[in-house]
Amino acid sequence: MRVTPISRERLAGLVADRIEDAARDAPWVRVALDGAAATRPGALADALVEPLRLRGRPVLRVSAADFLRPASLRLEYGRHDADAFHDLWLDDGALLREVLAPLDPGGSGRVLPSLWDAAADRATRAPYTELPPGGVLLVDGALLLGRWLPFELTVHLAMGPAALARHTPEDERWTLPAFARYEEETRPRDLADLSVKVDDPRHPALVEP
Repeated sequence: MRVTPISRERLAGLVADRIEDAARDAPWVRVALDGAAATRPGALADALVEPLRLRGRPVLRVSAADFLRPASLRLEYGRHDADAFHDLWLDDGALLREVLAPLDPGGSGRVLPSLWDAAADRATRAPYTELPPGGVLLVDGALLLGRWLPFELTVHLAMGPAALARHTPEDERWTLPAFARYEEETRPRDLADLSVKVDDPRHPALVEP
């Protein structure tokens, strides 16, 4: 394994290049930016928007955090159950149905950008939006890989256990066993098309076999 330091700007450019490559074979490019909140997958997704638009690509940003199950299902086993966080919190069926499947070849391009407000525990009632052919969907969130969700490109942001514990707020550290299980069972670094080490989010490093 080779670990090569890369600036955040060059990382965004590299991912944008890979998206361009994927666009040659797909009507839309669905991209997963996968990582614990401490790795800031949303920040990488945000950093991709302008470079892609400068290349003439329409972009739609979606957060997996807006596709969580209602509290009655998420918290069935308590507020701090790491296995439930790993297995049950994300409504991957809704994410597939409302966001990813409409961008299959021959799909409608009609995407629901958000479904559930977890803080208020109610539907967001967001309107559907059309992503034109040639557009790019950027989905950021945690524990996205290994769920058989269709993405043309997957990027995993990785932190070692000590760094993840250090960067995770104290009231969220109960989730750490879920990420340890994810690393052991799913092996996201192996599944992802690109893996980036971000023990210090200010100084990413590209991980290559």
